[in-house]
Amino acid sequence: MILSEWLEASIDTFAIEQYFTTWSWGDFAGLGLVLHIVLMIVMTLRIVSVQRNIGVSIAWVAVLYTLPVFGFIAYILLGEPMIGRRYRERVDQASLLMNDMARREHLVFDQGQELLPPNYRGVSQIGTRWTGFGVFPDHNMQLLTEPSAIFNSLIDDINAAQRTVLMEFYIVYPKGQVLELIEALAAAARRGVECHLLADSVGSFSFFNSSAHRTLERAGVFVHQSLPVGLFKTLFKRSDLRNHRKIVVIDEYIGYIGSFNLVDPRFFKQNKNVGQWIDVAIRATSQQAISIATAMAKVVATDIGAENNENLDALNQRVNNYTRKLYVMDPTINDLNSRVKVLSDHIDYHEQPDIGSMSIVIPKKPIVKGVLAQLIPSAPQVTAHVIYNTLVTVIHRANKRIRITTPYFVPDEALSGALTIAAKRGVEVTLIVPEKVDSFLVQHASQAYYQELLEAGVNIALFTGGLLHTKTVVVDDDYCLFGTVNIDMRSFYLNMEVSLAIYTPEMVAQVADCQEVYLQSCRYVSLDAWQQRHGAERLFDNVVRLFSPLL
Repeated sequence: MILSEWLEASIDTFAIEQYFTTWSWGDFAGLGLVLHIVLMIVMTLRIVSVQRNIGVSIAWVAVLYTLPVFGFIAYILLGEPMIGRRYRERVDQASLLMNDMARREHLVFDQGQELLPPNYRGVSQIGTRWTGFGVFPDHNMQLLTEPSAIFNSLIDDINAAQRTVLMEFYIVYPKGQVLELIEALAAAARRGVECHLLADSVGSFSFFNSSAHRTLERAGVFVHQSLPVGLFKTLFKRSDLRNHRKIVVIDEYIGYIGSFNLVDPRFFKQNKNVGQWIDVAIRATSQQAISIATAMAKVVATDIGAENNENLDALNQRVNNYTRKLYVMDPTINDLNSRVKVLSDHIDYHEQPDIGSMSIVIPKKPIVKGVLAQLIPSAPQVTAHVIYNTLVTVIHRANKRIRITTPYFVPDEALSGALTIAAKRGVEVTLIVPEKVDSFLVQHASQAYYQELLEAGVNIALFTGGLLHTKTVVVDDDYCLFGTVNIDMRSFYLNMEVSLAIYTPEMVAQVADCQEVYLQSCRYVSLDAWQQRHGAERLFDNVVRLFSPLL
């Protein structure tokens, strides 16, 4: 029986070999063409059915048909925002733990809508629906506009910390004043403060291979690698989905947010020929039980818990031992409140920048009291496109002015259309971007939008004093978006980001004043001069624009 089966199989194999030996190269080419067409159709249908953004769909189809092999591989690896099934499950579990604990302890995060004027309640509701964070009142906030001021403030707060320091950054680059901060963090851990640092695996690659990383771990700091990459991991999730957040929470009463990475601009990317990076941060404190700092702590604790099973187990144990605050064991509230007030008064200063470090000097900003604000974190496959939807909504509702500061400007059609429509209906729209950025393709993709914006009456100001990395949006006199989000599709759809919506006019005015100082170091683009560019330049910009949704 076995012999007969073997003979039958041998005959079938021989027949197949004989059949293919009669094929010509033309036959194989025809078969390859048929397979290629089938594959292109299948991939096109996949792109059209999965991608919700028309611009992204068109860009991917263009890549697929222009560079078939490269396009196929690129889409498999980078085409869809796959953050990883296990990671997503841990995010859900960590969020469930935090939310259950909040309900048990009667901590209400989705509150405060009634504190807003009616014209902003709908805008705020977009963030509350997707993130669970409402509007929190009674903050003391200070805008920090110079690197030394930010570092000195952070170091002072870390030196005074009594219980916890939670830090989350995209880039940690251990040079210059960063080393002073790392030493302060290590010293805090050695004296018994629980310190956590979550840093992006790609953005902080040099840090994870440095002696500074080992110094922190030896001191007892819990160092976590966010979204680690690897060849095997790439098969199951996109490696270019990054944690772009910048958050610091100290004793859960002091919070920092902004565009400021943990880098000293005197040492960071000095070989890119774009000047020093210019960033800002906001320091917020509150005596309320629930505040922006509390919401930040919730975000960081969830992000740390989602990284691996050990962290999730540790978060579970911490939640079960929870007392009054999200990440603090039995805090002494009165002591902390009095200490926060002293620190706020202490850091009201401004230091002059080093000669040649930048062409601007922003006067020190006083502390603004009673600030009303809302934290809006975003992440792919978790919070939909909450920051994008918020931004488009406030642009359409603007009455007097819109002023945007961003290092990377690559909008989609809806966002570009919102800006042009706003300008046409009489709103003063100003876009402040660096004259030179550290991405060749992004620079040209951004320039492809200038023509239509200028024709609509949008003011485009090119900052000449360095790489303006600040990300701020000021609408009228009473709304500001401040945080980590660039005006590009990567920030809106792919990266983990965080923004602060500010509703207090006095604090909005400080951000607007900062933008005004930036404008003093800008040159404006005129429509006539832009139209006189060489045709080849315009063509190249427009070709790059076809792929802008993928940048």
